[in-house]
Amino acid sequence: MREIIVAFGLFLFIEGALYALFPTKMRNMLEKLKLMKDSQLRFGGAIFALVGFLIIWYMKVL
Repeated sequence: MREIIVAFGLFLFIEGALYALFPTKMRNMLEKLKLMKDSQLRFGGAIFALVGFLIIWYMKVL
């Protein structure tokens, strides 16, 4: 449970840092997301989830 809380904190830190350091670029990226099809977003999300799972799995195996 502790690892999940740390992971969530890291996610919030990285997300917040991106918005704090690059607000204009983040706004532009969010505008581009509106133009993407749902299937493209779903595929990209699935890829990121799979990569994240593989990283977690690899780190737990070590």
